[in-house]
Amino acid sequence: MPSETLWEIAKAEVEKRGSNGSEGDGVEIGEKSVFFIGSKNGGKTTIILRCLDRDEPPKPTLALEYTYGRRAKGHNIPKDIAHFWELGGGTSLLDLISIPITSDTLRTFSVVLVLDLSKPNDLWPTMENLLQATKRHVDKVIMKLGKKNSKAASEMRQKIWSNMQKDHPDRELIDPFPIPLVIIGSKYDIFQDFDSEKRKFTSKSEALLLKIRGVINQLAFGIDKSKSICVDQNKPLFITAGLDSLSQIGLPPVPDNDIGKIQAHSPMDLWKKVYEKLFPPKSISTQKDVKDPARDPQYAECEVDEMRIQKDQELEQYKRSSSKSWKQIELDS
Repeated sequence: MPSETLWEIAKAEVEKRGSNGSEGDGVEIGEKSVFFIGSKNGGKTTIILRCLDRDEPPKPTLALEYTYGRRAKGHNIPKDIAHFWELGGGTSLLDLISIPITSDTLRTFSVVLVLDLSKPNDLWPTMENLLQATKRHVDKVIMKLGKKNSKAASEMRQKIWSNMQKDHPDRELIDPFPIPLVIIGSKYDIFQDFDSEKRKFTSKSEALLLKIRGVINQLAFGIDKSKSICVDQNKPLFITAGLDSLSQIGLPPVPDNDIGKIQAHSPMDLWKKVYEKLFPPKSISTQKDVKDPARDPQYAECEVDEMRIQKDQELEQYKRSSSKSWKQIELDS
């Protein structure tokens, strides 16, 4: 009898997990995924490295990068694994969002949005573009999941309300994000020098190592989340989902007689209009960067680069010879 191939063994293991109650979701218990998106050069890589205790200088993220972390649970107990994904380029690579978020990973997936507080004119459009693109894709994946596993999709839809109390005063106004979401305001050391009126607008979390590590560890390894809260606008805000309300946030800092002149469909829309009046948004390109990563010095490899130069020269020579051939054809005609 021929021995089983590695593929057959792996397939049997996945099917076995499905029959044991995981319903074939393809995700082993103890494995979670955290997806970092946000402002270009906003500090996403630095946060990941610090959370993983990696003492190395951060490099610019080219497009979509992956790394992982482990956490020991006890002696002779398998370690929990967390998968970390990072989207580079700010809002220029939105189509890459679909790669890490799949029906297999969705049920253990979280998003961390990092916004650069030192660039308030870019902050709102960056947030809006990234969250809308992510939500559109997640909604599609949930619909797809519902077709083959309606129970799992239903549980996900119910879970998004788990942080919201049934008697929360804003319950009717809220459209919760479909998967766990954390928003981190980076570069607070620069932001804190802004005048107090401007600082009223941005929800921010100071980039203190312990506080950020605690938030990320909760997403990545299921560690109990912090119950602390700070809503003092003169300090770095720290607000857990479901513990804030529109009455606590209050109205935007504009004269009362001007509030009625602003056409807004919701409290969020009202804040957006006032925010953009104070911080006019710059035009953020959602097109791919035209910079050629093959010529980026941080990815230099001598042998590969020499071969690339040779192939580029051969290509140019081919183009010239082809051009001559086409011209000859035109002359003959």
